[in-house]
Amino acid sequence: MIDGPYFVLTLLGVLGCGLVAGVFCGFSTFVMRGLAELPPAQGVAAMNAINVAALRPAFMLVFVGSAGLCAVLAVVTFVLLPDDGAVELLLGSALYLFGSFGVTVVANVPLNEALLKMDPGTPETAVYWRTYVREWTTWNHVRTVASAGAAIAYTLALT
Repeated sequence: MIDGPYFVLTLLGVLGCGLVAGVFCGFSTFVMRGLAELPPAQGVAAMNAINVAALRPAFMLVFVGSAGLCAVLAVVTFVLLPDDGAVELLLGSALYLFGSFGVTVVANVPLNEALLKMDPGTPETAVYWRTYVREWTTWNHVRTVASAGAAIAYTLALT
């Protein structure tokens, strides 16, 4: 069984990945659906406001901090090669770093940046908004599953 500081790091990994999975799950299950029901100009304005608010320390500490923690857990696991939980720890790290953090960087953030550059009241933005909601939500589903999978893998490493 994992113990000592390694236990604490893994437990923090469970907590961080689980919190991020919860945020992403909320977006996938009701926030994006609610925004999609608004007139496009209002949905775009609301999403842009949400994206700005997400960059504040409260969420970024959990989101980016979890990525840092997952990277530390992966490196420590490679260096120490523990008998217990190595596969689960590496799987959890990979799921979060690639499936959550990586997908955010290569898929969701570029979509957000493109949306931010658009004038919410134009017909072009209204057309893009439908595509944005569909694509952003699809990638968000991936982030949700990856973050939850990372939390599960880390939990299994503790058992």
